[in-house]
Amino acid sequence: MANPKYLRRELAAQYVRDTWGIRCSTKYLAKLAVVGGGPNFRKAGRDPLYETADLDAWARGKIGPRIGSTSELITAE
Repeated sequence: MANPKYLRRELAAQYVRDTWGIRCSTKYLAKLAVVGGGPNFRKAGRDPLYETADLDAWARGKIGPRIGSTSELITAE
């Protein structure tokens, strides 16, 4: 098994933007690290490190189902 590559927060945000087309900033990832709901990460000293597999899983979970029209969206009102 290959060793995973770890990305620091700035590169992790860029990876999400470039790979998934999802708006993501370093500040957003930092906020999610405090309040929850973000990708899993590890700490090396004070630096958070993200694995691309964890970033991929998190981004995949943010993307909704494929639709053909906005009328297919279910609204909770």
